[in-house]
Amino acid sequence: MALVGRGVRVIGVDNFDPFYDESAKLANVRAIESACLAPNTGTFELVRLDLADEPAVAGLFARQDLAHRAGVIHLAGKAGVRPSVDDPVGYARANIMATSVVLAQAHRHGLKRVVAASSSSVYGNCPVAPFHEELDVSRPISPYAATKRACEVIGFTHHHLTAMPTAMLRFFTVFGPRQRPDLAIALFMRLARAGGVIPVFGDLNSSRDYTFVDDIVDGVLRAYERIDAHGYRIWNLGNSSPVTLRDMLATIERVVGTPMRLDPRPARAGDVERTFADLSRARTELGYAPATSFLVGVQRQWEALCASTIATNA
Repeated sequence: MALVGRGVRVIGVDNFDPFYDESAKLANVRAIESACLAPNTGTFELVRLDLADEPAVAGLFARQDLAHRAGVIHLAGKAGVRPSVDDPVGYARANIMATSVVLAQAHRHGLKRVVAASSSSVYGNCPVAPFHEELDVSRPISPYAATKRACEVIGFTHHHLTAMPTAMLRFFTVFGPRQRPDLAIALFMRLARAGGVIPVFGDLNSSRDYTFVDDIVDGVLRAYERIDAHGYRIWNLGNSSPVTLRDMLATIERVVGTPMRLDPRPARAGDVERTFADLSRARTELGYAPATSFLVGVQRQWEALCASTIATNA
């Protein structure tokens, strides 16, 4: 959406993995297509394609109408720490193999740069906080985190061999409008509105560095514009203001205006105790400065959820 607003031609690729309902993705596509109708905007084309399918990706990149293309922002992947414990092979294919294919074909077809999504999950249960990019991340505690760290290493090797500017962005718990429906804030909002019971796993003092989606988008675009000056680089994109599970629940209750009924459960395998981004590098090198507080972000996510429900029921 941000690229289209800048007048850029965008080709979006998605394999519509059934991890969550396809209708949510199609709603996002319709929103982008609607944005393209405004004056002075770019264009958008959707391609249904599995990025782990190398011949299909090669065919896409080889299209004649993609001459003078600039580069790739690779945000696709199989997400979710907990499901990866049950499906490590699927996560390796969707994340490691797909990223390898994108990097190889980007080089083969002369693209200028690649920016790819990594994750704060690579830090595991790091004893040092806030987390900075030079910390040892050799001990991920979930298959998902392991695949993301593998992608970072593959990206480094790719840059070493091809000299293609390559950025790996460690996202810290992205939230806001259109958040994946399985993630905590989106799930808790829906359950609270319906009067349902909220499943709460682990210690209420565990914390996450929640980062509003607009701030993440700003960081991604900044990385895309500036990676050429760095060659290969890892940047944290977070908010640097962790919120405990207890405070997250209280904030949602305040915004939704409905008392929440909690169902405490044991912590689940693969969950980290906290995330906390050190943004020194991103601030200095990208000019990245997250601007949305957790409360304001939750309010905006709730407003978007209510608006989409009204539109659906209209």
